[in-house]
Amino acid sequence: MQIDALLKSIESEKTLRALYGEDNQAIATQKARYTQVVKEFQKTFNHNEAEVFSSPGRTEIGGNHTDHQLGRVLAGAVNLDNVAVATPNGTQTVRILSSGYPQFEVDLTNLKADKSEFYTSVALVRGIAARLNELGYKIGGFDAVINSGVPKGSGLSSSASFEVLIGAIFSHLFNNGKLDAVLNAQIGQYAENVFFGKPCGLMDQTACSVGGLITIDFKDPKNPVVKKVNFDFTKTGYSLVITDTGGNHADLNDEYASLPADMKGVAKQFGKEVLREVSMEQIINDLPKLRGKVTDRALLRALHFEGDNARVAEQVAVLEKGDFNAFLQMVKASGRSSFMYNQNVYPASAPEEQGISLALALSDIVLGEEGAYRVHGGGFAGTTQAFVPQNLLDKYINTLENTFGKGKCWKLFIRPQGSIKVEF
Repeated sequence: MQIDALLKSIESEKTLRALYGEDNQAIATQKARYTQVVKEFQKTFNHNEAEVFSSPGRTEIGGNHTDHQLGRVLAGAVNLDNVAVATPNGTQTVRILSSGYPQFEVDLTNLKADKSEFYTSVALVRGIAARLNELGYKIGGFDAVINSGVPKGSGLSSSASFEVLIGAIFSHLFNNGKLDAVLNAQIGQYAENVFFGKPCGLMDQTACSVGGLITIDFKDPKNPVVKKVNFDFTKTGYSLVITDTGGNHADLNDEYASLPADMKGVAKQFGKEVLREVSMEQIINDLPKLRGKVTDRALLRALHFEGDNARVAEQVAVLEKGDFNAFLQMVKASGRSSFMYNQNVYPASAPEEQGISLALALSDIVLGEEGAYRVHGGGFAGTTQAFVPQNLLDKYINTLENTFGKGKCWKLFIRPQGSIKVEF
């Protein structure tokens, strides 16, 4: 689309409301944001034409620490997103300017993983291009300006959003938009694992790429079963509120590593690799023999997995029946299980640091029997998740932000669109 026509199209609210909801202030903010990105793109690269792309962040709704045991998860795309303005540049070089960061380039004639590039955006772009090329898709150089609206450290997976955004750009600029959403997610995971140097599951990329509310069953990790859940959160009268409680993740690697290690340690007692191959009944029946062979904490975490894995299927069933109240009770049950059994709400190494516990306590006090709340994501430090009815929304946000700071609560909804080319 011509740049002038694109700037005029941004003034049309229909497309923006589909992505960002009906709040007039939010729409005004997005108009200004899109206009700024287009103008920055034109100033930086001096192109007369461009396309616009959007890729959402994601929230984990059900299945806390179930994916690494090949369990089930429930996740949703949210209305915080990465936006890109991009166009082919006729070369074999990708040039990207992310707002607020230095511009970088990726030479597509070199598609080999390089450990010196680990943990960089260059590695992710190179890895995505390499995998697309291996699978027979076309790749080529493009110029892009990217603006991130997915805060880093929010637990909303800014990295996965970026990965599937790059996949969508390659898909639409060079392959007529033919790249399947799940394959886009798998390519993003590959890039993160092999080129970026970080092992990760597939939940984050899939939720960002597919959009809406999805459930994933990882029983066969090479062929995960992805299913869209037919439920419209925007009609419930509830907002999804993510609260950043702060806390330092830098020293938590051992805490995170202990979760799959504990769970796999229990599975090993049954001759299995992961807990997906073991039942709740087996664990309970064998508790007398298991104690002493594994820690009590490991047994509690195994019980959490079995309960939360089954709970995901139940959550999907009640949502498809339209029973939102039953769903909320299951969210609270998952939160209790994470706190009591999985023990990933505060670090064992620093029990005096309990930001998440404090946020959950305030959620309980403000919401009472209304709404639901739980730890969000990996836990130990970081964010909480709450489903808050409109009549308590202002009180809830004011209470949490009074404790954790202004702007620490994000009021979200589940957005139907995944990683897309934006059609104005």
